[in-house]
Amino acid sequence: MLKRKKEIIQDLNARLLKASPEEQKGYLAQLMDGYSKLLIDDPVRPFREENLNDIANNVDYGVLAALNGTWVSYNANYNKNIDRPSLGSGIHTTIMPSPGTNQNTIPGKFTFDSEEYIEKLTFEIVPGGVRNRGGATELFCGAVKYDQTIKSVNKVEGNPDLQYAGIHEENGMYLWLSDVYNYAATEQTIKRDRGIHAFSDEDYKDYGYKGEYRNEPLVEVKDENGTSSYILLSQLKEGQPYYEIIPAQEIKPMDGITGPYFIPDYSISRSGVIPHGSTITLLGDIAPSGSNYLISGSPQFPYGDATWNPPYLAISPTMGGAGASVAHPINLDEPAPAWVHETLNDQNDPGSNKIYTQRILADDLYPYSVRPDMRLRDTLSGQNVANYVLIQMSSKMKTGAQGGILNVPFVNRFAPTVEVDFRLWIETVIEDGKEILQLQYEQIIFFEFDFGNDGGTTSWPHIQVNTLRKIEDIPADQRKIIEEQFFNAPSAMSMTTPASISDSVNPPAGCPYHKG
Repeated sequence: MLKRKKEIIQDLNARLLKASPEEQKGYLAQLMDGYSKLLIDDPVRPFREENLNDIANNVDYGVLAALNGTWVSYNANYNKNIDRPSLGSGIHTTIMPSPGTNQNTIPGKFTFDSEEYIEKLTFEIVPGGVRNRGGATELFCGAVKYDQTIKSVNKVEGNPDLQYAGIHEENGMYLWLSDVYNYAATEQTIKRDRGIHAFSDEDYKDYGYKGEYRNEPLVEVKDENGTSSYILLSQLKEGQPYYEIIPAQEIKPMDGITGPYFIPDYSISRSGVIPHGSTITLLGDIAPSGSNYLISGSPQFPYGDATWNPPYLAISPTMGGAGASVAHPINLDEPAPAWVHETLNDQNDPGSNKIYTQRILADDLYPYSVRPDMRLRDTLSGQNVANYVLIQMSSKMKTGAQGGILNVPFVNRFAPTVEVDFRLWIETVIEDGKEILQLQYEQIIFFEFDFGNDGGTTSWPHIQVNTLRKIEDIPADQRKIIEEQFFNAPSAMSMTTPASISDSVNPPAGCPYHKG
């Protein structure tokens, strides 16, 4: 979990959000000022009811404050380093069970799809801190709502117009979880929340205790004759032996101040609802470089043989790994190996490792069909990136607190979603002397369905990557497409109907960018 000096938080988010482009110079650097790791011996802030409004109104949104606004696909066709123009800025790879298969008898058959896509991703800050009350611990969340719509982009033979079709919808919230307070008991809270009798007949009958609201344990002591009696813990003398402990039924003022104190090992949560029937919770944090949470320069991606890194491939080792490995890689910066375009048999593909994955390397979007984040790398290759922040999140952490995934019965039965890993880069790009914020993300979802010839479970990666900018920061020709597809498209657009043939409903009002 990260902390930031409270004086830096005061009015920072509001000031930066309302600032002019010139005043926002160095926005990401200002936003990331003063962060460090929260440790067990750091000061703990006390909570008091009279400070509630100030606390809630000055909640920290962390780096999530940079997300506020409408982001859309930014196609890097300007980039001379990219040989082939792209149809859309995003790339997805999807692996699903092959028709006719089932999870018990037919191993290894799968349908593979790789497409380019465009996207609208809107973030909206929820004003005021969201209070989580945990007794002695209070947590105030900075909440940011998000809404995501994705459309695939394809060419159809004989039709000069690009075809757009809705393929993904998602909404949810990001939470910044750093404002933790200690709320010790007070006389007022005890009286308000007591809920027990002022005097306990049982305490008097069994232990001889005559006081009211017993907020200390009773302990049994014995005199020199062995006769028992009960006294309050505070009456016990140092070194005096005791034989029974009767727990207190009440708390007393200042209880809870001694801890233990809650220090989560994460600062960011993402909860999302996906209409396929999955609900996700991811946990994570800003990934530092050394002690720096704002990293200078551009994100680094591999080249050459190092591109063959299984955690980022659409081909998992459990799928046979295309017969390759880190020790014997396929260089994805070179044309696909010759065997990708050969007819495979038992002689040139013993064990059938290659035939399972041949179509992924033979796809028209190679090498992005194999390693989608190479599209992010290639987009950056023509840019001047001053600095960036990297957020890493997962539903399945190696240690500590865990996120999770809930699936409807159909998904659980046929293509259970078992893990989501997510990386989000928030970047400052310098163009024509102007600072522009840019988002890049990679999301890898792992399905488990069918099993290998040896009966082992197979993991099937479903990967999405994209580059986005605020709608006002993309070129006019790209903005026109975004407006047509996301702001002026028929509201009855389905996730299976291309936009070009869905025209039965009048379009809603135009792009909010033009309304201002």
